[in-house]
Amino acid sequence: MTKSDKDRPPVTLRIAQEPEADELLARSPLAALVGMLLDQQVPMEWAFSGPYSLARRMGGDDLDAHEIAAYDPEAFAGLFTTKPALHRYPGSMAKRVQQLCQYLVAEYDGDASAVWTGASDGADLRKRLNALPGFGAQKAQIFLALLGKRFGVRPKGWREAAGPYGEAGSHRSVADITGPESLAEVRAYKQHLKQAAKADERAAEQ
Repeated sequence: MTKSDKDRPPVTLRIAQEPEADELLARSPLAALVGMLLDQQVPMEWAFSGPYSLARRMGGDDLDAHEIAAYDPEAFAGLFTTKPALHRYPGSMAKRVQQLCQYLVAEYDGDASAVWTGASDGADLRKRLNALPGFGAQKAQIFLALLGKRFGVRPKGWREAAGPYGEAGSHRSVADITGPESLAEVRAYKQHLKQAAKADERAAEQ
């Protein structure tokens, strides 16, 4: 994902379940960040195919933080709302993606990979990710785990900083998806959590 990672084996992702979309995620740090940002209240495949669809609608084969940051807000929202929409809430997510890119331009000169290449350790990386617009504590930990498990970005203490999402052999998040089978396992885990939360709510009401 970075120019300094030439000695690493090529990254292969199967998150979006679409070859072109996954190829973009594998080679583009910004696309990976945007996919993670979009990963809420929609299926994971929909969220992580979003960067590829957005790049196509912008007339390119990658995303550029400077271009997105400077884009007319209404026109940028239009890229999201044009059918098929890029998200269940296209307007608000377009705004969040633009805010993310504006932050990256201001803090990292538009270089998304600098968020992790400049991190001193896992805790520092989690802090940097958590500071990104649209990245709460959980999203920051999941993306940290994604970097470590799928991209080989493993600063000292990365598993601990990623919390339960950093555990080896787990199937808790997008960081654990390597194909259709693991996608199904992650989805089943999330469904189990939802059912457990609903059961707790019912018990509290009784």
